[in-house]
Amino acid sequence: MEAVWRLRSRWPMSIVFSALVAVFVGFAASVAVVLAAAQAVGATPAQTVSWIAGLAIAKGLASIWLSWRHRMPIICAWSTPGAALIAATSGVDMAAAVGAFLLAAALMMLTAAFRPLGALIERIPMPIAAAMLAGVIFRFVVAVFDEMRLSPGLVLPLLAVFLMARLINPFLGVIAALGAGLALSFAGGLASWPSVGFALTGLEFVTPRLDIAAMLGVGVPLYLVTMAAQNLPGFAVLRAADFHPPVPSCLFVTGLTSLLTAPLGAHMVNMAAISASICTGPDTHRDPAQRWKAGVVYGFAWLAIAATAGLLLALIVAMPKALIVAVAGLGLVGSLTGALGQAMSSDRDRFAAIVTFAVAASSLSLFGVGSAFWSLVAGLGVLTLDAIAGRLRARS
Repeated sequence: MEAVWRLRSRWPMSIVFSALVAVFVGFAASVAVVLAAAQAVGATPAQTVSWIAGLAIAKGLASIWLSWRHRMPIICAWSTPGAALIAATSGVDMAAAVGAFLLAAALMMLTAAFRPLGALIERIPMPIAAAMLAGVIFRFVVAVFDEMRLSPGLVLPLLAVFLMARLINPFLGVIAALGAGLALSFAGGLASWPSVGFALTGLEFVTPRLDIAAMLGVGVPLYLVTMAAQNLPGFAVLRAADFHPPVPSCLFVTGLTSLLTAPLGAHMVNMAAISASICTGPDTHRDPAQRWKAGVVYGFAWLAIAATAGLLLALIVAMPKALIVAVAGLGLVGSLTGALGQAMSSDRDRFAAIVTFAVAASSLSLFGVGSAFWSLVAGLGVLTLDAIAGRLRARS
């Protein structure tokens, strides 16, 4: 009994509870987007299980190591905007996608090692980066209402639950919608167990192919949206909780774990924002010096998910397509809101941001490279023309 008391005093239930809530929020709110990404690149059921398991392993190991090493709750997540970006691409197969993932991971490690590269990325105006992200996400949010036309009896109640639950807590809106969707699907006979069998878990190696079009159209934008939409807010959450995150170490470790798990199909891990906010406050532990333990519990919970990825995926795949599409879109509403706010925040850059958004939201593909890359080219091009015009007017 004394040993149990000592364990509970060192690892109180508040730490365990915060970590498990963060895991549940991170998984339930965005797994549908990851599944959409896997489907877009033609992943087989086994490769999809490997994708989820690889991400869970990377998140778990990175969170455990960084939290233990730096004694702060460093929570890692998969790149939800990155998954949305992949899901919006076309003409990219699994081998080419893995090649693009390797490039994105290598760029993240280079950013940690070479400060000038990070400074160059930081020079991309935030309205342009945010507009690119908003354009990619926009398609998924609109898809909610497309599915409502096809399956109003399922999607309308989900939307109502989502809107009501977020009045209580914005973090719970998507989870409540998912729970309601699962209940409606089973009660209405809409759920059907997949005919293809899923193993409890499994890892499948995918030989990467270095395809230039995929690396430019997926790899570079994946790196950029992960930096702008995930890592920067993640570091901000830690700073807001009076922690001083070791930025180079975090970028290197998440980049390295992403590099090692990319051949398993895992696209990218990074700093978490929403999940991290659950583990960094006083509700986790009154003593900030003890909150790092939440990161360790969080990491081990993700390793448990890796061990049961096939079972969890089989449950999700059993659900109707309308549920997956609706939950994915609703889960990205918050990201779209934030991205649009940042994109429109600057009067000077607003026109260029609109052009960037329009290109990213389109189905444009040139030379085999998708719209996300060309939206950056277009937005930066408009900014350059505006700057040249401004100089000419000043001279005259």
